Amino acid sequence: MLLLCFAVVLLAAVLVSALAHRTILSTAALFLVAGFVLGEDTTGVLHLRADSPIVAQLAELALFAVLFTDGMRVGWADLRSAWRLPGRALGWGLPLTLLITAALAHYVAGLDWPEALLIGAILAPTDPVFAAALVGNDKVPARLRHLLNVESGVNDGLALPFVVLLLAVAAGSDDLHLGELTTELALGLLIGVLVPLAAIALERTRWFAASAAYAPLNGVAIGLLVLALGKATHGNLFLAAFAAGITVATFGPRQRATFEHFGENVAELLKLAALLVFGALISVKFLGEISWTGWVFAVLAIVVARPVALGISFLRSGLGLREQAAAMWFGPKGFASVVYGLLVLESGIAAADEVFHLVALTIVISIMAHSSTDVLVARAFDEGRETPNWHGALRRARRRGRDSTSEAALPLSDQPGDERDQGAPPNG
Repeated sequence: MLLLCFAVVLLAAVLVSALAHRTILSTAALFLVAGFVLGEDTTGVLHLRADSPIVAQLAELALFAVLFTDGMRVGWADLRSAWRLPGRALGWGLPLTLLITAALAHYVAGLDWPEALLIGAILAPTDPVFAAALVGNDKVPARLRHLLNVESGVNDGLALPFVVLLLAVAAGSDDLHLGELTTELALGLLIGVLVPLAAIALERTRWFAASAAYAPLNGVAIGLLVLALGKATHGNLFLAAFAAGITVATFGPRQRATFEHFGENVAELLKLAALLVFGALISVKFLGEISWTGWVFAVLAIVVARPVALGISFLRSGLGLREQAAAMWFGPKGFASVVYGLLVLESGIAAADEVFHLVALTIVISIMAHSSTDVLVARAFDEGRETPNWHGALRRARRRGRDSTSEAALPLSDQPGDERDQGAPPNG
């Protein structure tokens, strides 16, 4: 039933995608709302719970694919070419967003500091997919698009160690198992770097070469090998995926180019499927279980935490006020936050259910708010946007009137009537 529902919603999303690209309609919001409607506590079409195996497996696979493709967008060459603004957003904006969100969770939602810091780390990453019209619009300044792309591509991976560590702290164990945690992260990093390097080196030898038809599958093979080795060695899968993407982008530009379009489509499919499942976990009953302070926290986490953090980060940066305002607003809580929230729910910590409710509510509000305003803000940058048809017709009518008046004032021999008869363009 899940496959059937996904196929129907995917077809609907494809059919309205052109409309969604130029209006406030969002395909991501479509899958979220579809999951909400089809969920067990709404219409009961999909029988999914947070502890259902398919939920964790799909979320894990989708985040792995997203981090792998995100990493491919931020090779070292890309970071060196324009690092100043993304560096401010990541070096100052990310930790400040985490701390401000944690303070709101503690003082507004009433969470203890370990859980408050954990929710801050979960909600700190951003995702430009929910602001696609802004990032993909050529009329938007290139440095703003680069800033949002690089920031969102890197912050998922940077937030991951904080989520893992703070989850261990929130568990309340006297022994945080820092040795095991360090080993897990180190293994993930090692696998993510060595596997792509070996694959790229093999393809460059005189004995091996990928055909044009199979070249896009090189990235798939690298990703699957990293995933399999990560699972076999208990290395951190998400850090391995992110490191592998960066390694391919840095040392294999040809492999990156052949895989990029195909890989992004695969990651998008998995992400949309996971959003459908995530939406199915949300219901009116679910939202009704959240206190009014939780709703206040969710709104403040969106309209206060990131804007204040990036406002501080961009002081004396030279970024224009309009660009700065767009960057401050477009910090949608992305797909990584969905998966990190599910990890908390599976962890079994005392406040897992409360944390997940707050995270889910914030993500839902963020997706609806940011994906419905990206087109509007993008249009503000589009100074060369087309005028309405009626305005163009009015201008043409006025121009014809001026031309007729000018021609009437000319001597008969100078009027261009004969030229028009021969197909030449009129004066004016």
